[in-house]
Amino acid sequence: MSSASDRRLAPAQEMTGGTAAPGWVWAGTGGQAPRGQRPPLSVGIILAENFTLSALSLFVDHLRLAADEGDRSRPIHARWAVMSPHATPMRSSCGVPVGRTSKLIDPAQLDYIAVVGGILHPSRRNDPEIDAYLHAAARAGVKLIGICTGSFILCRAGLMEGRRTCVSWYHYQDFQDEFPEQTAVADRLFIEERNRITCAGGAGAADLAIHLIARHLSRSAAQKASQVMLFDRARAGTDVQPHPPMAEAVADPRIRRAMLLMEQNLADPLPIVRIAERLGLSTRQMERLFQAALGQRPAAFYRMLRLRYARWLIDNTERSVTDIALDAGFADCAHFSREFKKVHGFAPSDNRPRARRDRGSAATPAPQHPVQAAAPELAGMRVFG
Repeated sequence: MSSASDRRLAPAQEMTGGTAAPGWVWAGTGGQAPRGQRPPLSVGIILAENFTLSALSLFVDHLRLAADEGDRSRPIHARWAVMSPHATPMRSSCGVPVGRTSKLIDPAQLDYIAVVGGILHPSRRNDPEIDAYLHAAARAGVKLIGICTGSFILCRAGLMEGRRTCVSWYHYQDFQDEFPEQTAVADRLFIEERNRITCAGGAGAADLAIHLIARHLSRSAAQKASQVMLFDRARAGTDVQPHPPMAEAVADPRIRRAMLLMEQNLADPLPIVRIAERLGLSTRQMERLFQAALGQRPAAFYRMLRLRYARWLIDNTERSVTDIALDAGFADCAHFSREFKKVHGFAPSDNRPRARRDRGSAATPAPQHPVQAAAPELAGMRVFG
């Protein structure tokens, strides 16, 4: 096991309420940059309460793999630290606590400060010490990153004014409700604007890390990290988020809640009777509500959602039709193909990216649902209950 001195890099400063103290420890397992030379990439990480562990690990592990030769984890070419003004470990959304590796570091020593969020607490205020630190970093010209709902923390601190904010489609309506004057984007993986980067989270945290590694180290270092992590390819920030949600102009909260349950259970569809029970309705009541609001029965709407998701996979991935059928909740591939053709007008295999390239034509436009066509400004919004 390496000692603290093995993990220490060139002298820097750590900040606690504005008080600087010399010397702070980077995360990692030893190794250092050449004496007096700062590594090309330095990142400080702040964790929100109930942060998403996967977003943190995907982001950090790409930095770790790019920072050293092989898999030795030494912060030589890149360095990172989990920072906090408090010694108490921060609890992740899955219950695993993560402790700090450093107090708040002098922003002048950092290229980026990333705030990793997770479960939303709309009524919870930011930590004043963290807010003050982020504002000091912004004044110093350090790029601030919001990962997952870390973007909410930057917005609550007043650090995203005049900039677009990239959010997950799942939290789009949450963002609109809390920040009605801000511009939210829910169809991209991450956005960079004027010293701010916001990332939808999830696997997008890996794509953002790859982007930063390629910028500050090299494309080969980024490629090595993604290959070791078994990522098929790096996606650009402008790439579309997987599974764009169905968003409808429906006033009844019971229907919105039912639609949300459907969206969250595509591969293994819930029986309509169970959805009705979870809403405190009888199946007959739920049928009447859907018929009145959408002009169709719940089962038909559910099937349309699943086929819409399948269409997205057909248009944007190279996965087999069988895999896509299973992901869309169809156990029988022949049944899936028939239903898909009924809705979209062509068989699933006819509109694969490779088939379109062979034809030299663009994808067949997906038909719009009547409610979606009547309210196109809601495209990208999640059903919110």
